[in-house]
Amino acid sequence: MTAQRIRVASGVIDVHAHWLPEELYGLPPGSPLPPMRARNGELYLGDLPLSITPGSLSDPKEILADGDRAGIGVRVLSPPPFAFPIGGGAEADDYIRTFNAKLAQVVREGDGRFLGLGLVRLDDAGAARACMRELAALDGIVGFAVPPIIGGRSYDAGTPRELLRGAAECDLAVLVHPMQLPRPEWSGHYLPNLLGNPVETATAIASVVLGGVVDELPDLRICFVHGGGCAPGLLGRWDHGWRHRRDVRAATAKPPSEGFRSLYVDTLTHDPDALRLLIAKAHPDRLVCGSDYPFDMADRDPVRFATGNGLDPAVLEANARAFIGLGAAH
Repeated sequence: MTAQRIRVASGVIDVHAHWLPEELYGLPPGSPLPPMRARNGELYLGDLPLSITPGSLSDPKEILADGDRAGIGVRVLSPPPFAFPIGGGAEADDYIRTFNAKLAQVVREGDGRFLGLGLVRLDDAGAARACMRELAALDGIVGFAVPPIIGGRSYDAGTPRELLRGAAECDLAVLVHPMQLPRPEWSGHYLPNLLGNPVETATAIASVVLGGVVDELPDLRICFVHGGGCAPGLLGRWDHGWRHRRDVRAATAKPPSEGFRSLYVDTLTHDPDALRLLIAKAHPDRLVCGSDYPFDMADRDPVRFATGNGLDPAVLEANARAFIGLGAAH
């Protein structure tokens, strides 16, 4: 495991934090999104203000300072979702390799305070596995991040499922992060984020638990952010469907609520009641701290939120170390 080849600091691990170097603000070739740019000290995605400064996304010193303020021992840095190479094709390879190499450098120079989740090709299973082999050779890069939906499909079939098979074979962790896919009925009120993010995540969780992925890949280490999106509140409905419909239970012998307990889920729910529901539904060994740093929907005090609602910091650290493939802290 690549994380075993570097020193990793002790303390609560934030598995859900973002980083992107300024030289990659142009986004991957084929991206449907406009490039990022800085204006008057603020980052924009095209003309959309992101409510963050360039340094908060790109400067490791600023990221460390924020982690110190929030009581975070280690941050696992992953690309922001608009940097996913969803356009596909070999023309994205240079962007992917540059991101992964730059991320490895930040981790290497971070004095044990950073680990990384890189990028892989999303359109071609063979090319993705080549990316995974390269990631596995980079010290401190513990896995990769992916969107919940790729080309209109989620993880129960096709190339997306092959990505998860590759991750299990290469012993890499997977972080699933939504992309805020646009829909006409969500055109206002920030609904692509407020509704789209949790719906996308629930879609991916349903594909994994109902599609038999957790049955096929019991050693897969996969984490869903934003508290699992809508999924914790839907498990009763999914279980009912699984009991009463053959098509719902066709690919798995486990009820969805049982399959859900094999998944890692971060604590970013923004609401104590929602976190208590998540704690009731998830396996206690699968709950990990997440912040969504540095974006506007981030929890600025993720450790305090989790521990103030009944979670033990030592358990959160141990769970995150398991997710990223590390042994117990020494």
